[in-house]
Amino acid sequence: MAKVNSVRKALAILDLLSDGKKRSLSDIARELCLAKSTVSNLLETLTTERILERNRESGLYSLGIRLIELGYCTQTGYDLVRIAAPFLRGLNQEFDETVHLVLLDRDEVLYIDCIESHRRLRTYSVIGVRAPLHCTSVGKAILAFLSDSEIRGIISRKGLLSFTSHTITTEERLWNEITIIREHGYAIDDMEHEDHLRCVGAPIFNVEGKVFASVSISGPAERNTLKRLEAMAPALLEATTEISHRLGYRNKDQSRAGSQII
Repeated sequence: MAKVNSVRKALAILDLLSDGKKRSLSDIARELCLAKSTVSNLLETLTTERILERNRESGLYSLGIRLIELGYCTQTGYDLVRIAAPFLRGLNQEFDETVHLVLLDRDEVLYIDCIESHRRLRTYSVIGVRAPLHCTSVGKAILAFLSDSEIRGIISRKGLLSFTSHTITTEERLWNEITIIREHGYAIDDMEHEDHLRCVGAPIFNVEGKVFASVSISGPAERNTLKRLEAMAPALLEATTEISHRLGYRNKDQSRAGSQII
């Protein structure tokens, strides 16, 4: 019950600050009729999680950037899932492999939709999980179409952790891979994140021409040879290109599905 009360008090603080007026700890405690010690603990937690921001000079609190990010992901994710749904079903029906939809979020991919294969041996997934950019097909498909400076920043912040013996763990290899992905328009995960799993992924662009999501087709490596993944790539690119267009993306120079370089 104490946790529930704390959540309610935290929500009351957010409601209070939603009017755009910055307030001090004393202001918040007085207006909500709460003890300063209680408010102080809540403000510390909310600030640490970037839900609130505290001005170092004035000590005043306001709503933080995390709320904007969460709101963006909620609205963007909803629109994307709705628009992408028929294309995910189409890919799933055509190849009978698991199809994933992900968003770029805080230097990782966030899985927001999935349609599983009907085969006995298939990829199992959980919506809401996160994965790295450098060793998944959905991640590399996004990473390759970011600017070089953005890529360097992500490498600096996240590193190139090893997950299998096939994981790319050096910058030289990753940049070589990025060059190939930019040329072909799609990325392949050759057992780089999980042993015995291969995937092919392609990027989705928003109305501003920026990559922000991707779709992949995934399955057991014994069934999904590199040759089969390459054969599935055109249909995948056709789907992600259409999803991008329905989200408002326009590339006047796009003469083929694999030329989505921005």
